[in-house]
Amino acid sequence: MQRRNFTRSLTVAAALTLSTAIGAGTAAAQSDDQEVTIMVSPLTFAFPHFVFMVEEMRDEAEAIGGVKIIVQDGQLSSTKQAGDIEAAVVQGVDGIIVAPTDADALAGAVRTAISNGIPVVTVDRPVNGVPEVLANVAADNFTGAKAQGEQVVADFPDGATIVNLQGIPGDKTMIDRNAGAHEVLDVAGDSYVFVAEQPADFSRDQGLSVTENILTGLSETPDVIIAANDDMALGAAQAVAARGLTGEVAIYGFDGSSGALQAVIDGSLRATIDQFPGEQGRTAVRVLVDHIRTGAMPESDNILLAPIAITEENLDDAERIGMARE
Repeated sequence: MQRRNFTRSLTVAAALTLSTAIGAGTAAAQSDDQEVTIMVSPLTFAFPHFVFMVEEMRDEAEAIGGVKIIVQDGQLSSTKQAGDIEAAVVQGVDGIIVAPTDADALAGAVRTAISNGIPVVTVDRPVNGVPEVLANVAADNFTGAKAQGEQVVADFPDGATIVNLQGIPGDKTMIDRNAGAHEVLDVAGDSYVFVAEQPADFSRDQGLSVTENILTGLSETPDVIIAANDDMALGAAQAVAARGLTGEVAIYGFDGSSGALQAVIDGSLRATIDQFPGEQGRTAVRVLVDHIRTGAMPESDNILLAPIAITEENLDDAERIGMARE
């Protein structure tokens, strides 16, 4: 798979972090060609976001050389993830990358790994209460949701009625994405009105059913549906299409998935927010391997990539546009 340069997508602070973390090591802990084994625990392979992220991790490991990736599907279970981390400690892996299902429930297992000398990098979302984690590599969800809100304002400069499909209640990703959208739209003027806001659990099925219920209950068709991920947006697009409203309701997703990009191309989605999961995964591997081999410490323990809005005008900037066009 051809690598692309996503440095332009990083915040300034993150770009400085990467240049320091990858290029300027501390005293060498091992050797630059040490064989490295990393256990990767994604949230779940039920979400295309994590399938692509892990594929890019494997690609980065091959590009670096001498790096073996062992993957354990988290299956949306903190109990399974904790067990997989503890098993990896017993097996003596060199490092662990985890996208935690539950930021609190995995703290104990992560502490156990670190206390046994195994460095841990979190990706996509952090683990709470474990400052010893080498780094968290993620998208800036708040900034990405602001970009989503700004795209709505750009597309509807005179105002809009808005349905907001939220994710899993209490989830930090949902909280940040909801807050970012409101940060923009609440101050854009009284003509931007949220007519319905409801969780749909980041699920396409829930996105479909929740949207159907909302549309049934509204007296008028909304101008806009914003969704905190692409699966919910694509579910909403199904509900809108079933009512013959495709093109009348502008739908905005969040993830930059190949399915969402295809929907932007065919017009069923107005935009998606690309959070560059592939570069998140690649960065996590680079930072962890460099630390294992050279002792390098990242300048910051929170490396955030800046998401961008992808519309039909800038499709070539999307990380997965090649997959969408296959």
